[in-house]
Amino acid sequence: MNKDQKAGRIKKAKGSVKEVAGRITGDKKLEREGEAENAVGKVQTAFGNAKARLSKALDK
Repeated sequence: MNKDQKAGRIKKAKGSVKEVAGRITGDKKLEREGEAENAVGKVQTAFGNAKARLSKALDK
């Protein structure tokens, strides 16, 4: 697992927590922040996955 995959997964988790906390408390701003952070985490994880696949392909 590379650093982008790790960081992306952490951001996704933090975003999910914020999103749920925002829903529970009725704080729409917090909910939107969580949704945005979750999306950024997904993109970063996908980037890390692509990097890992490219690295494997180049090693062959």
